[in-house]
Amino acid sequence: MPTEATTSPRLYESAEMPAVLPNFCSVGAVFTVVLCAELLAFVFALAMPAREGGQWATLGLLSLFVQWVTLSCMALLCLLRPRLQRLGEAGAAIGAWGLIMSVTLLFSALAPYVDGVADRSLLGDLPGGEFMLRSLSIAGILASIVLRYFYVQAQNRRRLQAESQARLAALQARIRPHFMFNALNTIASLARSQPEVAEEMVEDLAELLRASLGDTARLMTLDEELDLARRYLSMETLRMGERLRYRFACTGLPRDLRVPALIVQPLVENAVYHGIEPLPAGGEVAVEGMCQGGVVTLTVSNPKRITPPRHGRRGHHMALDNIRERLRLHYGPSARLEVVDAGDAFQVSLIFPLHATEQARAAA
Repeated sequence: MPTEATTSPRLYESAEMPAVLPNFCSVGAVFTVVLCAELLAFVFALAMPAREGGQWATLGLLSLFVQWVTLSCMALLCLLRPRLQRLGEAGAAIGAWGLIMSVTLLFSALAPYVDGVADRSLLGDLPGGEFMLRSLSIAGILASIVLRYFYVQAQNRRRLQAESQARLAALQARIRPHFMFNALNTIASLARSQPEVAEEMVEDLAELLRASLGDTARLMTLDEELDLARRYLSMETLRMGERLRYRFACTGLPRDLRVPALIVQPLVENAVYHGIEPLPAGGEVAVEGMCQGGVVTLTVSNPKRITPPRHGRRGHHMALDNIRERLRLHYGPSARLEVVDAGDAFQVSLIFPLHATEQARAAA
């Protein structure tokens, strides 16, 4: 039976739920926060009376103070985020809010001394105490709004994950009976004539069931996912004989890459069920993969009937929609699922980015 995988135990990893606090260490998050802070300083500069040097001097002083506070908060939140996350949702939000207020208090207290050294007036005509009170009030209100926004975003992501997992569970319950029926019939027919082959098929079936009955939110390595697809195709080859041929060309991929479970095997099953089975002569299912520029592309292609049957088989688009949504939930908007229907051929491509640590591992 053609397979490259060893018989080592499968270790699946659960996907983390969306965190209330985002990753403040990422370049995108730093750029976004710095840009928003500068826009905030610009609005304050327009609302304040011009000082010596004109409106641009006012904007420069405000930008200096706001970016001091912003970058210091970002650096501390980046370092302390793992500890804050262990406090739970409410604890993480309160801790982040308190950290922002503490940094603002520190720099507000230092502002009069900076004015004296730089011979510039950041405070203007305001006493030091009033400047501190205003800064703390603005920081407290903005921090509350931003943290509330992060909380709502995390809740929305969790709701989308729950809906996606429910749809995946419904899809698995829908396609499992026909596959189980065919697999058990094939095992029964091979039990006496080819007991060794039947035993291997039972092992493959057990592995597929272990994966499909597990937690739909878990992660698994790309090597494990491709191995499941090979096992499925190997079982279907025993049933369909020469009508089904398959080919894997995924040698350039990082095999220990963590991906959402069951994103390739359902595509292979669709290729057989909707593409190969209706063709009298059968055909070939090709699974190809490449990694280029920090982006992974996995493609499953198969021949198909030019004219679909009158009563088409259902579940095809449900599987594609589910995988598309799970990719976006895990990798963000840069991940996508592309479908090419060329009439007599059908091709589905999964395109998603490598994370920074995975890029370094792949380059090594």
